Amino acid sequence: MMPAMPAIMKTTAARLSALYLLLFTVCAVVLVFYVTSLSVRMLTAQTREAIVEEVNGLSRAYRRGGLPTLIRVMDLRSRQPSANLYLITNPNGLILSGNVEAIEPGVLDSVGWTSRPFAYRRYGEAQEDGGKLRHTAVAQVIRLPNDMILLVGRDLGEPEKFRLVVRRALMAALGMMGLGAILIWYFIGRTALKRIDSVSEASAQIMGGDLTRRLPVSSAGDEFDRLSENLNAMLDRIAALNEGLKQVSDNIAHDLKTPLTRLRNRAEAALNSTGGDAPCREALEQTIAESDQLIRTFNAILMISRLEAGYSAETTTSVDLAAIVADVVDLYEPAAEEMGVTLGADAPQPVHIDGNRELIGQALSNIVDNAIKYSAGAAKEPAVSVSLVREGNFAHLTVRDNGPGIPDADRERVTERFVRLEASRTQPGSGLGLSLAKAVMTFHGGRLEIFGSGQGLSVAMVFPTGKNG
Repeated sequence: MMPAMPAIMKTTAARLSALYLLLFTVCAVVLVFYVTSLSVRMLTAQTREAIVEEVNGLSRAYRRGGLPTLIRVMDLRSRQPSANLYLITNPNGLILSGNVEAIEPGVLDSVGWTSRPFAYRRYGEAQEDGGKLRHTAVAQVIRLPNDMILLVGRDLGEPEKFRLVVRRALMAALGMMGLGAILIWYFIGRTALKRIDSVSEASAQIMGGDLTRRLPVSSAGDEFDRLSENLNAMLDRIAALNEGLKQVSDNIAHDLKTPLTRLRNRAEAALNSTGGDAPCREALEQTIAESDQLIRTFNAILMISRLEAGYSAETTTSVDLAAIVADVVDLYEPAAEEMGVTLGADAPQPVHIDGNRELIGQALSNIVDNAIKYSAGAAKEPAVSVSLVREGNFAHLTVRDNGPGIPDADRERVTERFVRLEASRTQPGSGLGLSLAKAVMTFHGGRLEIFGSGQGLSVAMVFPTGKNG
């Protein structure tokens, strides 16, 4: 237990608990002392009032019958339960009558209320306590006409007992509080330390290279679990980014090797050519075209990586998806007509969203370009349609074609970078079109839906409209 206590005290919860316990203890001590002092003062005031009433009664008895009557009344009253203190002495302080055997020296020297509580001994207590004066009292001292001294007082045992009971109760309460705090720190703090140790152990393994390890999450649902869940989500995101980076590296090494090889071969053929300037010029033009395609590929890779990482320097404003559809269809109509594909649009109503016009236009262009390429020659009357429909809080921008479609088994793979199905190997492209479209939809908080196989393909860009539209 002892080695664990310093570690527990390093936790914020333990420090706050200790601070609260300290503040409560100070407040409780101050409150108890105030209450006890106030109660003692009230009891002392009541005691003084009782003594004044008793003195008035004895004064009436003295006036009625003199000293004999006074002594007789004192003797009767001193025999009652919880009697006051009564004492008559001669001018020299010799006790003549009363229920007090001994009194603290100097008490009878001045007339009036005693300046402070004094000690006294009752009759019969000398043999029990060795003659000690163990009781305290307050009293009023009166000098009678015959110079005798009368003392009427009252024992302070009840206020002192009350003070003692309250202080003992306070000490017991503080003791139980302290014991409870130690037990809570030990059991709850030790559990918290174990959870922190398990998190530290998992973190060490993750930093050691085991990226599949995750922080432990219990069923408590407290702040430790919420922190672990957030960190696990962050680790999943990092793992996904690392996996994407690995795939990009592998795909670049695999798919870009062929165009780079063609560039080298064309340059070497141009150097070895003896046919004059025409072959060299043709080789350079083809090299420039291949280089432009490589630049577009690398730009697409860079854009996808930035969008998947959640960062883009592009700004978002309110854009009209219907206007984007019209622009893209107008752009691709000549190419579609040249390839014998009917391209149409159905976007009768404007639909506004918060997005980036250039990114959405580029993603839609990639999808339309794919639809035109793969539907041409695959049907008797190839056709591509672009429709825009708002359903509830979402806008569905769908591109449909009547081409060969995509098998169900490959539908998830086509949105990965550089993935090209066997049927599309003869078509120009880099396999980044749908991957870029998916990244653009992720950036806009939407989703990319692909459905249909054998009888055409539909690719839907689903945007959240929110309050726009």
